[in-house]
Amino acid sequence: MRKLPPLNAVRAFEAAARYISFTKAADELRVTHGAISRQVALLEDWFGVKLFRRAPSQLTLTPAGHIYYREVTAVLDRLALASMNLKQHGSNSVLRISAPPTFTMRWLIRRISSFQRLRPDVEPLLTTSIAPINTHDNSFDVAIRGNVGDPPQGWRSQHFMTEMIAPVCHVDLLSRQRLGKPQDLKDHTLITYLTEPYPWRQWFSQAGVEIDAAQETLRFEQMFFALQATQERMGIGLFPLFLVIDELISGQLCLPFGELGLRKREYQSYSRVENDGSNSPVRDFAAWLIEAGHETEQFMLNWAGSMGWRF
Repeated sequence: MRKLPPLNAVRAFEAAARYISFTKAADELRVTHGAISRQVALLEDWFGVKLFRRAPSQLTLTPAGHIYYREVTAVLDRLALASMNLKQHGSNSVLRISAPPTFTMRWLIRRISSFQRLRPDVEPLLTTSIAPINTHDNSFDVAIRGNVGDPPQGWRSQHFMTEMIAPVCHVDLLSRQRLGKPQDLKDHTLITYLTEPYPWRQWFSQAGVEIDAAQETLRFEQMFFALQATQERMGIGLFPLFLVIDELISGQLCLPFGELGLRKREYQSYSRVENDGSNSPVRDFAAWLIEAGHETEQFMLNWAGSMGWRF
């Protein structure tokens, strides 16, 4: 028999840890600040360990809280994806969406409930893929990809968000080895992944630094695994900042060079022109993506401004 903690308390903790704020968590879950505080306290009593450090003007995660947050977020994301996929069996209208795995888990799932409120008659069915758009593939209605060029004939593409990509590492690495300029990366392990949108080789070239053929690297298949390795202090990776913003805000991860070395990439949605009629779920979803993407871009700009950076 599984011994599970109070699930409402877990949900409250995950939201509070993601925002590093009981108030914002309360707004998301539509409860009071006090309710979030009580649920977190209940969870801490259940574990017998503190998950947050509370100060009059500051809330931070404890080391135990950091570890539990990473695990809980992944579990809740998988649960949300499985639940949405199951719900489609009783739906009259299914919108099949194909998107990259890490993008789906860390961005799309967390926002798609607002699209469902806009179109309650439509059930999103999410699948993950990084494969190029195949005009003969009828397994999806909308595909989301990053920077794959012009759409095939008979298809429509719509830009909905520009991401910023930069070197990211755990804050502990800054205290272990010097890391003040791009040349210092030669003394660190570089984390790479097959799906990376911007390879280290290209980043070094544009930074005017020659990369050593013997540079120590760790290679992974997917971004999700590379990100986990970065969180475990195993090296430095190149990641889209909007996918790691929670960890940046909480102080777990950081940009060792600040705004230096930022690279841009566009995200596009792709769909068949024939499915783009009035009141079409495909059309409404594309419009919703633009709005959600703009909100993310604005949030990132506000965050960068608070750090004194300009993207």
